[in-house]
Amino acid sequence: MDAGTLAFPLLISLIVIALAFDFLNGMNDAANSIATVVSTRVLRPHTAVVWAAFFNFVAFLVFGLHVAETVGRGIVYANVVSERVIFGALIGAITWQIITNRLGIPSSSSHALIGGLVGAGLAKAGISAVVWDGVFKTIAGIVLAPGLGCLAALLLMLVVSWTFVRFTPYGVDSIFRHAQLVSASCYALGHGGNDAQKTMGVIAVLLYSQGYLGTDFHVPFSVVIACQFAMAMGTLAGGWRIVRTMGSKITRLTPVQGCCAETGGSIMLFAATELGIPVSTTHTITGCIIGVGAAKKVSAVRWGVARGIVTAWIVTIPASAAIAALFYLLSGLFG
Repeated sequence: MDAGTLAFPLLISLIVIALAFDFLNGMNDAANSIATVVSTRVLRPHTAVVWAAFFNFVAFLVFGLHVAETVGRGIVYANVVSERVIFGALIGAITWQIITNRLGIPSSSSHALIGGLVGAGLAKAGISAVVWDGVFKTIAGIVLAPGLGCLAALLLMLVVSWTFVRFTPYGVDSIFRHAQLVSASCYALGHGGNDAQKTMGVIAVLLYSQGYLGTDFHVPFSVVIACQFAMAMGTLAGGWRIVRTMGSKITRLTPVQGCCAETGGSIMLFAATELGIPVSTTHTITGCIIGVGAAKKVSAVRWGVARGIVTAWIVTIPASAAIAALFYLLSGLFG
């Protein structure tokens, strides 16, 4: 089926699948926003989930749509996009999310989607389908987001430790229990701003390829609201096994550490979103948690768990790309 001839019911079905991916993204990445605030017992799990969902939803009021532009036109060329490409990309990403969610591994939903787009695009048109500059920018984020997040969180911990050296442990704990509510809010805002835009980009480029957006690519406001809402609902659904991994298996956190991890992560996400880089919120908060743990002492970080997570990061793009390419080819048997 050529671009511009897609039946309306099939178009709606693909949009629903995209929103389902956004929902799963919110559920899979719920831990990114709430793991530290739950681990430090500043908020109860269910309260933290509602808190994070709210800030996930209102993120569109704060950020531009630079990430949506990158995903919509900066990973695979818009003229290559078809219903089969979008179908393969989404099913590949969703399949990988389900696999890692069932295993309790905090893999990257973002890079699963990027891998899905690349895999389906390659299956359709070969290497000429891929915007390699955008892919390399995203891959650079795999390294820079956790690396810079780790460094930022570590430095914040050192500054805080020096600043509050004369305070009692109880006084410091009391201060940062309140401060962590702000840092957790900022991180949830950054998560909603960066992650929801990836699905916006997919839906927008699908609509564009079918002629619904005219000659100029843009993201309709209805798409923005639908994606933010789907992600917020996914966050409400939670992802409790991953909360446990992020909040306690990597390192045990105090309110001070939780606040520094979330603040460092927020800085990374705010900057990446403004630059249009689709980074992984999972990568970012994991790097920050490792940073605050290492600031205390290197042995405080459970490096075996961290290595397992890093392995999942490395295989996410090629694994989701392979699954997406397979579904793209299979979809041709029925079209």
